Amino acid sequence: MDPKSRYEKERSDGKLQRLQLILDAAERVFTDKGIEKTTMQDIAKSAGIGIATLFRYFPKKEKLIVAVAVRLLEPIYERFRHIADLPLTSLDKLDRLFDFFIEDHDHPRIKFMVDFESYASHCTEPLDDILQFNLLNRRISDEYATIIQDGLEDGSIRAGLPVRETLTTLINAFGLFSKQLSLQKNILLLESDMESDRQLALLKRIFIDYLRG
Repeated sequence: MDPKSRYEKERSDGKLQRLQLILDAAERVFTDKGIEKTTMQDIAKSAGIGIATLFRYFPKKEKLIVAVAVRLLEPIYERFRHIADLPLTSLDKLDRLFDFFIEDHDHPRIKFMVDFESYASHCTEPLDDILQFNLLNRRISDEYATIIQDGLEDGSIRAGLPVRETLTTLINAFGLFSKQLSLQKNILLLESDMESDRQLALLKRIFIDYLRG
């Protein structure tokens, strides 16, 4: 590699490392302080960089908020894609997705995502770069659509159910409930001494038994 190419590569690698450092710090501070209360100065301090450097990467706080949201949504997409590609029935794939929500519900990213969804819903105008987030959500929906299609074809869902509507409703309900349980430490829920994993496992069994008939 010639000196100029080496310099360009080192420069590009350095920028990528700094970007990851910023996103790591932003995720950490947004999760700890909340999106509304976090300032760009907070993030620059946590990342150990100057505020001017931060603004070169993200000229607006909203861009950084969405970048963190997209980053945290990517592993969810990867899991949906992986499960959709498994040689299993639709019911077995749904079982795996429920397990994923149970495993993931107390991950720190869930707290951020709940805060992000609330923040975005209260904005009078769409967030900068929100199309990136929406596109990734659409890709997740497309992967789930293949699981629904399997349910229409493989006979694993009991006869008489509107498969598309039922599977969409159940996965949305399970996902929303798992997010709600992630906030249980700060918000009192009924029977708050009942472990969240146990509640999710019970709800999963109810749903699976209903689909199997």
